[in-house]
Amino acid sequence: MAGKVGMERVAVEVTVRELDVERDLPAVEELERRCEVGLSGDQADGGKKKKRSMSLCVEQIGDPLARVRHAPEHVMLVAECGQEMVGVIKACIKMVSRGSIGSSSSSGSVAKQQQPAAAYVKVAFILGLRVSPSHRRLGIATALVKAAEEWSRKRGAAHASMATTQSNKASLALFTGRFGYKPFRRPLLLGRPVHARWLPVTSRHRVLQLPPTLAAAAYARLLPARDTEFLPADLPALLAHKLTLGTFVAIESSDGRTAGAGAPSPSFAVLSVWDQTRSLRLRVDGAPALLRHSLAAVRALDRAAPWLRVPSVPDIFRPFGAYLIYGVSMSGPEGPALLRTLCSHAHNMARNNPACGVVAADLSPDDPAAAAIPSWRRFSCDEDVWCIKNLSDTNAASSSDWPASAPPGSVLFVDPREF
Repeated sequence: MAGKVGMERVAVEVTVRELDVERDLPAVEELERRCEVGLSGDQADGGKKKKRSMSLCVEQIGDPLARVRHAPEHVMLVAECGQEMVGVIKACIKMVSRGSIGSSSSSGSVAKQQQPAAAYVKVAFILGLRVSPSHRRLGIATALVKAAEEWSRKRGAAHASMATTQSNKASLALFTGRFGYKPFRRPLLLGRPVHARWLPVTSRHRVLQLPPTLAAAAYARLLPARDTEFLPADLPALLAHKLTLGTFVAIESSDGRTAGAGAPSPSFAVLSVWDQTRSLRLRVDGAPALLRHSLAAVRALDRAAPWLRVPSVPDIFRPFGAYLIYGVSMSGPEGPALLRTLCSHAHNMARNNPACGVVAADLSPDDPAAAAIPSWRRFSCDEDVWCIKNLSDTNAASSSDWPASAPPGSVLFVDPREF
């Protein structure tokens, strides 16, 4: 897709083309280092130097295509000014579920009632937009987004989706202002640090690991496409992926105290764990020196006197990895307690990996499971904004539009491969 790109107010001549990994990898890595990246994976607002409060930042490591390579149709585009690489963007196209979008049609439209939207639709995910700090505000980001959208349209994507944060005004202005994206979901990232010791798991609960085939069958019943948004059609492949460490279900122990006459308990919880330590590093920026020294002292005390059970945390001021919890579901009166048991189990798994410093889950804020997942405020984020655009019909709203608010009872599935 190499070619000259002409835009308004562009003071430089820019070429946008597809990535040549062998040739471009060193330049991409250098560009990533020069671009400050926030929790959403988008670059900071306009490259301005300003004093910030403590924040969690992302560093991509290894394969630059790691977040999109899982999709059969994916691309990384680079922008060049002369011989210098000045910007990059990634995109992939997936079949994902629309949830109960078909029921969102107005009651006055008989045609829409007779032709409900399909359960799955092709969606382009646009992510990883970076522009060199020395070349911002020259229209390079606009050229990259235009090229990514055009690439997606040619491959039949009905929608384009992107994620940023509420505080990233430059990103929001570009996508919602220039390109007409609409904010439509606000997932909640819930994280907690990996402690130095194991977390206890009550004997009243049993934790079982499901093989990928059984896990896929279970999720087909627990997360039907009609009630779940963004459920990937290739969920079985995700569950069998080498970075999915397992799908786990927690039930009550059948010891006669919680279920009568040998009847099965109506409560359960299920989740899957994804190892993100191989492709992503997090770090905490902007922490005051007093906090750094205090946490170091707590770690030293915990090592010297472990019987005190001081809640120490790893050194979060150096790059650390994460385990991501996805596919969260629970049911029954004991569901929240069983989900907390699974979160403790995931924590104990992470404790065995020295590179893992936090366990996190991305959920819709109105998902009942969000209230049951243990989290620390400093390791969580409520600023994420998902935006969407209809690529198949840009002239007016249509029955293929994604609803601005989630239908009642729907579940938002967050794919860990694109975190």
